[in-house]
Amino acid sequence: MQETTAFIHSIPVDPLTGAVSVPIYQTSTFVQETPGVHKGYDYARSNNPTRAVLENLIAVMEKGARGLAFASGLAAIDAVLKLLKSGDEIIAVDDIYGGAFRLFEQVYKKFGIHVNYVDASRPENIFHALSKNTKLIWVETPSNPTLKIADIAAIAEVAKTANCLLCVDNTFASPALQKPLVLGADIVVHSATKYLGGHSDLIAGLVVTATEELGEKIRFYQNAAGAILGPFDSWLVIRGMETLSLRMKQHCSSAHEIAEFLQNHPAVDRVFYPGLPDHPNHSIAKKQSRGYGGIVSFSLKEDNQAAARRFVSTTRLFRLAESLGGIKSLISHSAGMTHKTIPPEIRHAAGVKDSLIRLSVGLEDAEDLIADLRNTFDRITVRSNKILKHLENC
Repeated sequence: MQETTAFIHSIPVDPLTGAVSVPIYQTSTFVQETPGVHKGYDYARSNNPTRAVLENLIAVMEKGARGLAFASGLAAIDAVLKLLKSGDEIIAVDDIYGGAFRLFEQVYKKFGIHVNYVDASRPENIFHALSKNTKLIWVETPSNPTLKIADIAAIAEVAKTANCLLCVDNTFASPALQKPLVLGADIVVHSATKYLGGHSDLIAGLVVTATEELGEKIRFYQNAAGAILGPFDSWLVIRGMETLSLRMKQHCSSAHEIAEFLQNHPAVDRVFYPGLPDHPNHSIAKKQSRGYGGIVSFSLKEDNQAAARRFVSTTRLFRLAESLGGIKSLISHSAGMTHKTIPPEIRHAAGVKDSLIRLSVGLEDAEDLIADLRNTFDRITVRSNKILKHLENC
């Protein structure tokens, strides 16, 4: 049986009614027969039947031992970081998501947890950054927003040598394309807000662990801190996951076409997309994933924030908004939006230029999206020429 078929049929039919859609158990508590004797559920913060289905499904999809659902992607990251203690160190990807950077630097740093940022597309960089206090390696692959690819299997070997955990943020690829636990990672995190939900209508985070023991540790923090995902949002993620495989095929196909268009446009300085043969990590991406994803980033030759802001404010089908992974195409300016909390010097060193623009390619026809980008370039060029002509006549 093929993987997609097996996954769809792992979604349970309701044993009470035969409903093919997972029921939403919108309840805060459960009746007990006697104190401590119940049907597996006592209080909805600790467990909920709808959430339990989702947690099992993401574990099946990622081929892990335990899945856990949280109120947001950052809540999921926070639960993983709670495995650490004061004095521990993290090695993290340098072009890290701005929200994760904020959590690392403005919350956990004051508790004595140090983070060393390196270019994780070269495993030797991680090896050389190891210290006796390194307890966690944090990787995004593809990374946000420059789409660097980390060799998960190679980094997993480094982590095992150093006796530390490897956590992979698999949000951009999704388990439809890449399975980090199979490649040796210990933990996978997702912003389920993105491709897993797929419809830009929820906020959610997921954690999957390679072992039950590690899963139980994170489950303790899930229950103790209480940042759990509610039953209705759990149902929305389940509904999104049912079509993930089909959606990712279209996201990947259209993104590839758009990347090739941008690569040949005279106003574009550089295109970041692992599916392009000249991407520095193309061979690794081809080896460890079944597709190259639906995110394309590019920088303009006119390298300043003003030029990027003009572009992202002029597109018509690509809507200017935070987030990614939905059925509608979105556009964002990394320096002014998702990565604005990262100091410019750190951002630039990681390759996030002031003119870098990120596209989340949706499910519209690729030719329409390309036309939107082409027309935007044309409109901006016409406007710039008019301004120059006006200045010359002044």
